[in-house]
Amino acid sequence: MIKNVHGNTVDFLGQAIIDGRYHAGQSLPPEPLLCEELGVSRTVIREAVKSLIAKGLITTGPKVGTRVLPESEWNWFDPDVVSWQSKTGFTPEFLRDLQELRRVVEPAAVRLAAERATPQELLCITQAYEGMEHAVKFGGDYVTFDLRFHQGLLIASHNRMIIQMSKVLGALLRTSFEISTSRKDGPTRSLPLHRAVLDAVLARKPLKAEKAILVLIDGAREDIELVLATKRSLPKLGLPAKQLRAGVKVAVKADV
Repeated sequence: MIKNVHGNTVDFLGQAIIDGRYHAGQSLPPEPLLCEELGVSRTVIREAVKSLIAKGLITTGPKVGTRVLPESEWNWFDPDVVSWQSKTGFTPEFLRDLQELRRVVEPAAVRLAAERATPQELLCITQAYEGMEHAVKFGGDYVTFDLRFHQGLLIASHNRMIIQMSKVLGALLRTSFEISTSRKDGPTRSLPLHRAVLDAVLARKPLKAEKAILVLIDGAREDIELVLATKRSLPKLGLPAKQLRAGVKVAVKADV
């Protein structure tokens, strides 16, 4: 997506803050210097500052100027903040926070989805699973279908708060999925666990669906911990999803 001058300015300053060019407690350069460096007007700088304040990255006030806030104040449910952090790189602590968040949100969402999903939503979730299965057997983009599967479940909860979270969780989940699937045979082992979730939702069995998604999340957490232990560099959102090579036949049922 091509951004306008305002969007590019917000991107530049936001990325600079998250990269550590401007540290917590430090003031941003004066408007004239930013205007000269970025080649934009004072109006553009002021509007960009307003956007960054809304994202929790900076604060402004009389006599203190515009100062960078600590990471604890940043809005981690803002897609731009997540995107900038991804370009810098996620820390193991951040990924563990994500897994804990998944364990809180997804079981409740899946339980509701088993009760409330419409036929069309069930079809979309099923098609996402079939895309994952095809990627495992014949190669292709597993991560994108994995993301559609989980976002489809969140949407099918018909809870407005959960649906709103799904828009932001998407960026976080994609990184999590890429890490967990980078483990050898990760998608092959994970596919039956997804099938168990799907079967429970299709059968309208909320408790079974909740149990199945917990097994799936915990399996992903173990995969991520093993990958983190290797000190391997973590994937970034700016890159295309990794394509799987053609695999072997996998079981499509899992006892949960």
